[in-house]
Amino acid sequence: MKEFMMLFRNEERTERDFEQLSPEEMQAEIQQWQDWIGGIAAQDKFVGTNALGTQCKIVKANNVVTDGPYIEMKEMVGGYIIVKAENLDEAVSLADGCPVLATGGSVEVRDVIVF
Repeated sequence: MKEFMMLFRNEERTERDFEQLSPEEMQAEIQQWQDWIGGIAAQDKFVGTNALGTQCKIVKANNVVTDGPYIEMKEMVGGYIIVKAENLDEAVSLADGCPVLATGGSVEVRDVIVF
């Protein structure tokens, strides 16, 4: 089996949107993610995951370092999951039901090259 990374992107929602959720709404969001990831784990295809925070620096050529990410950015990358699958098509099928899709987001599925 190969490893694939799914990056969760959302143009519809920002970090501010999440800050405005009630505790009950936040718990419901968390439960949706736990259920989806739990389904992948039940298939023995889960490798690992993390959410991404809002602290960021962007490093560019010639030692240029800028703050980021910016609220005015068009999309937010909120996190990722690493899964095991036989091929890219199977990895893509595991993205079915991802909670980010219900809020206008997308899942970028990429193969991971292990050295």
